[in-house]
Amino acid sequence: MNAWFVTGTDTGVGKTLIAAALMHRLREHCQRVVGMKPIAAGSQCMPDGSWSNEDTIALRDAASVDAPLALVNPYLLAAPVSPHIAARREDVTIDIERILAAFRGLQAMSDAIVVEGAGGFRVPLTDSLDGADLAVALELPLVLVVGLRLGCLNHALLTAESIASRGLRLAGWVANRVDPQMPEQQANLDLLAKRLDAPCLGDVPHRLPANARAAAAHLHLPAGFIKGVGA
Repeated sequence: MNAWFVTGTDTGVGKTLIAAALMHRLREHCQRVVGMKPIAAGSQCMPDGSWSNEDTIALRDAASVDAPLALVNPYLLAAPVSPHIAARREDVTIDIERILAAFRGLQAMSDAIVVEGAGGFRVPLTDSLDGADLAVALELPLVLVVGLRLGCLNHALLTAESIASRGLRLAGWVANRVDPQMPEQQANLDLLAKRLDAPCLGDVPHRLPANARAAAAHLHLPAGFIKGVGA
């Protein structure tokens, strides 16, 4: 099964953009591609009166399979805050087993799955569980989105260290230039290329508004990244 867990150096670094862009690239090699946002914090009312989340909408738009919303997004929380706080406000307990069941449902209808985490790698999900625990339960290789802005080197190296400490594999990382005014961007990229034990999958330039199809053109998947595909 081709599946990856997309995490980030922080919140607001473009995980959804890169996850959707990765899905567009995967569709060049895999017929049935779906995205999953296990936990979404921050909902909006849709024209039909239903509630959804902008990240979930973006992943569904990038998919080639119209998967049930209950599988794509098992937990939709109203407040745009840390999941453990949003869940507490609604008296909801986030259950990893429920997420795993939804993931297995998506596996049955797809050839490739991109799972986008909430916030950064260690974002709390409950009083005792965090995003790292979810990644361990899913047992997926990770793609790290590095938002190029001041502090990203520390955040990227700490996240990579945390991923390794959990026995997980960093399949690759993507530089997303979220701050066009950041000085010494190339120097930062050069250091990350030396220090991160994983290939750089892309360098996505700053663009407003963000566009997943355009971002996909800046992703380069190495040979062996997709099982059964040479490049």
